[in-house]
Amino acid sequence: MRIATWNVNSVRARQQRLVNWLKSAQPDVLCLQELKCTDADFPFDAVKEAGYFAAVHGQKTYNGVAILAKTEPTDVIRGLSDGVDDTHARFISATVNGIRVVSAYAPNGQQVDSPAYVYKLEWYRRLRNYLDTRHKPDDLVVMGGDWNIAPEPIDVYDVAQWEGQTLFTLRERDALQQLRAFGLTDAFRQLHPDVQKFSWWDYRMLMFPKNKGVRIDHLFLTAPLLPRLTACDVDREERKGQQPSDHAPVWLELKD
Repeated sequence: MRIATWNVNSVRARQQRLVNWLKSAQPDVLCLQELKCTDADFPFDAVKEAGYFAAVHGQKTYNGVAILAKTEPTDVIRGLSDGVDDTHARFISATVNGIRVVSAYAPNGQQVDSPAYVYKLEWYRRLRNYLDTRHKPDDLVVMGGDWNIAPEPIDVYDVAQWEGQTLFTLRERDALQQLRAFGLTDAFRQLHPDVQKFSWWDYRMLMFPKNKGVRIDHLFLTAPLLPRLTACDVDREERKGQQPSDHAPVWLELKD
């Protein structure tokens, strides 16, 4: 079973690239982020023609998440359902082939100590509460997303330059660690403890050709799935070409 995550940075702008990648990579499940469209404007027909069902939680212009799967996702939950007045479409979960799949688009945080930064830390706290309320560590859960946090120094191209910057502050990294303390393992780092690969590169200043990126797109899984984990990688090739997303897909494979 192949599960992938990809911030497409506008599904309508990247529709043909999405369809092409679905046909070539053939993931069983794809978690999408930053759709930048409402449910009504999501390209359901094109996705269906490529062989996928879609559960969507959209929002006009900003945010938006989805789960695409070859078998229809069931028990779909949109939003954290915690009573907080939050209009951001950042979270969707569904069951696919017996696994609870989450697609999450964490807040960026903007500037350190800004209202957006405070919101980001609180959002992570709310997500941990969601897990504590709805799941146990021995449930079968895979969480894919753009988490907007690089967990470790190896996950940024220049530690000195990134130190204290949003996406890599100690408070953000601690928030991610607190989430993972539920019982989540970083699939890529589990299989590649010493490999430096990135998943996001700024469009500006030739950051992609220079490979000056960060690893902020992650697939987390619970302990019962670890024995089934056989592969995990970043599809860097998808960052190339005409009008790419600034993120590359990340995928994992689970044996039956």
